[in-house]
Amino acid sequence: MLLPINPENPQLRLIQQVVEKMRNGAIICYPTDTGYGIGCDIFNPKSIKRIQQITGRPANKPFSFMCSDLRHISEYAHVSNTAYRLLKKCLPGPYTFVLPGTKLVPKIMLAKQKTVGIRVPDHPICQLLIETLGYPLLNTSVPADGDRLPFCEPYEIDDFIGNRVDLIIDGGPVIADPSSVIDLTHDTPEIIRIGKGDLSLFR
Repeated sequence: MLLPINPENPQLRLIQQVVEKMRNGAIICYPTDTGYGIGCDIFNPKSIKRIQQITGRPANKPFSFMCSDLRHISEYAHVSNTAYRLLKKCLPGPYTFVLPGTKLVPKIMLAKQKTVGIRVPDHPICQLLIETLGYPLLNTSVPADGDRLPFCEPYEIDDFIGNRVDLIIDGGPVIADPSSVIDLTHDTPEIIRIGKGDLSLFR
């Protein structure tokens, strides 16, 4: 099911409809600042397992998730003073930060090292989804279709996995460009993956 939502000024009533479905276990596709993602409420283990099956992700490799802002991050991750200053400079933005998780994070979302990957996306639809849901939103890329370029159009995603997800938000085309992954679990930031965004802050 494709649901058109204005990417610059999302309609709250439509976002509320999507959130209601997620609270009932729905898996959705949605636009972010780094391409279209697949997600669900991180407190729904059945939905998470469905996404593991759709994406082929190993159960021992946790997904990252998205928060609405720094305050929201501090509920689910331990943020040092150094990390806080860096996060404040570059969020929202196309970065995934690895941080020590708090006890609020479900075990299925924690790495062996008790760390989590967290994003604050710079996209109005994502922002309103997370704020309305009240919980973090699981975040992973739509799986690739063989050797094709990553999907950037909602109808392409619908053709490929529309029968395996419950709803696809049509927020228009978004070029897929993965986030940069930065480890902030130590005093010095470590760049784990070079992707979108200015990395000079972490060098």
